[in-house]
Amino acid sequence: MPYKFNFDLTNISRSFFREVAKLAYEKNLHGKIGLKARSLVKKLRILEITGLDASEAIMLIEDLVDVYARNLIDERRFKNSKVRALFLPHCSRKYMDQRCQAQFDEENSSYRCRHCSPDCLINQATRLGEQRGYDVYVVPGGSCIPKILKKKRYEGVVGVGCSQELKMAIRYLDGAGICGQGVPLIKNGCAHTKFNMESLERIL
Repeated sequence: MPYKFNFDLTNISRSFFREVAKLAYEKNLHGKIGLKARSLVKKLRILEITGLDASEAIMLIEDLVDVYARNLIDERRFKNSKVRALFLPHCSRKYMDQRCQAQFDEENSSYRCRHCSPDCLINQATRLGEQRGYDVYVVPGGSCIPKILKKKRYEGVVGVGCSQELKMAIRYLDGAGICGQGVPLIKNGCAHTKFNMESLERIL
């Protein structure tokens, strides 16, 4: 969990995220948040709806804008990619103890979902990814991803994670010449994190 603060955006509509990216682009905030970001935070009432202080809210906004902007930039290239992988965060599993029957694959440093809980986000996302032809990895952290990508020649990657980890992944993918798409967590933490399944489905 790279952020030193917790957030929960699960009660915010998906249009909120589109509006964040739209306003940030209109105000040319990408890469230079600064004072304009404070205005954006105020306009979107982020302090009231997230409970984050201004600096935390600005950091979160900046990271979300980076991820959504990058998705737009890479979208066409990604859609033309053939061999793809989906990386999911293990902290979104329904259970983080022995009730989860996922098996840890030491070779890839990732979990293999055994589909033990129908209402588990990871189960649902794994099934969706596999149905659409993705190799699916449930990883304990972003540091596992380069190891996997060095073994297989993926053309496209979809990652689900907190915005900061997605930004780090973008830098790695740039260096590796792989196009990617990111789905930010809407609730972070060390367990019971959440992401929007509809957002993931649209990207896949």
